[in-house]
Amino acid sequence: MIFPVLLSGGSGTRLWPLSRAGFPKQFLDLFQGQSLFQMTLLRLNCLSNASKPIVICNEAHRFIISEQASDIKVALSSIMLEPSPRNTAPAIAIAALELMRQGKADAIMLVLPSDHVITKEQAFVRACEKAKILAEKGYLVTFGIKPSRPETGFGYIKATKKLSDDGFEIDEFVEKPNSETAKTYLSSGHYFWNSGMFMFKASQILNELSNYHPKIVEACENAIAGGVSDLEFFRLDEKAFNLNPLDSIDYAVMEKTSRAAMVMLEAGWSDVGAWPSVWELQEKDQNGNAGHGDFMTRDAQNNYIHSEKRLVTLLGVEDLMVIETPDAVMVAHKDRAQDVKQLVDTLKKDERPETEAHKKIYRPWGYFDSVDHGEHFQIKRIVVKPREKLSLQLHHKRAEHWVVVAGKAKVYIGDEVKFLSENESIYIPKETKHSLENPGDINLEIIEIQTGSYLGEDDIVRLEDRYGRILKNNF
Repeated sequence: MIFPVLLSGGSGTRLWPLSRAGFPKQFLDLFQGQSLFQMTLLRLNCLSNASKPIVICNEAHRFIISEQASDIKVALSSIMLEPSPRNTAPAIAIAALELMRQGKADAIMLVLPSDHVITKEQAFVRACEKAKILAEKGYLVTFGIKPSRPETGFGYIKATKKLSDDGFEIDEFVEKPNSETAKTYLSSGHYFWNSGMFMFKASQILNELSNYHPKIVEACENAIAGGVSDLEFFRLDEKAFNLNPLDSIDYAVMEKTSRAAMVMLEAGWSDVGAWPSVWELQEKDQNGNAGHGDFMTRDAQNNYIHSEKRLVTLLGVEDLMVIETPDAVMVAHKDRAQDVKQLVDTLKKDERPETEAHKKIYRPWGYFDSVDHGEHFQIKRIVVKPREKLSLQLHHKRAEHWVVVAGKAKVYIGDEVKFLSENESIYIPKETKHSLENPGDINLEIIEIQTGSYLGEDDIVRLEDRYGRILKNNF
């Protein structure tokens, strides 16, 4: 049996402004009406002998993970919460230790990033079958992609010696090359893109980690030992886990071990690492333009346009990426796609909120949109899913006025409980404990008007919460 492990700790900054820290690229619907994370989960259905997957994710994304898996009716084995991102080596160690804890030392782990696209699923299955043969023999197998262009945005694997009909010995891992070096790699036929996908026994990867980086194993063992179950999640101990170095599995093990092997994957793979990758995977018009939403082009070629809230028009331009969201617009040449990360880093230094979250903020009970705001007021549209409830809370510096526009609301205010229907409203003074619940079978939608001297999300004193967020002052 194959035990899939999905790594979902990335931030996808090169797909800004759509991908943001609070809702990164793996959760975006870019192609098929499903997110990249959901596409990865559903891809596992084509494996005849795969168990329920383990997901290693950022603590802040736990409810998104749970909801997106539930939406496509995929059951997860466990959701392990990282208190901070520490790269792939600690994440893989956590998954291997979890399998060992379950008494599955010889479990064959299939480690997959949760934000890739594979268009040829049967080729993916065949590559996994070949990798499994090698993993059962004790090899640490990675999947190499035959390059189609001199790509400078990927790391490479050099593999010249056939191990068997099923794979290659790995000569070396190579960092991202410059353009001229990438051209020599392409022409040689011995270099492959490093996909970041792996297969190995749980016991084998832990043995190799213990040999080459024992501090990772020790920190992860302590993080699990000190961890706690929380609803459907497992919270790793923060202090122990944060002692892990920021190391990739390539650096920690694969570049050092004598057991590294590679299986070639020719399955229409893309890491969707930047906007040109999205453009390449989209259906295009006769001029090579592709996009999403409301846009129009004239005398324009080979552009990608993403429009969310308004009409976007392009005239007399080519090879551009134009990404429009409700609170940010980016226009860049495709040749600068890899530099979007630097742009985001600059915005972070300036403490711009557009790097962290969209105007639509997802919560375990639903979501809210920021509609308008001023110096002493803020207006939000709040949507609460059926049978869900916001935390019991109070605010020191703001009052709130709720107007129901759809559904029915059960409002807890002070020591009273009130029921509201469409077009009814209620006022909540500051310093008053309150909560909002949707007792119905359809979404509850309200308009919230906040007024006060301070309207920040940290002015929340949470008193009760069904989602385990009692100790945190966030919505």
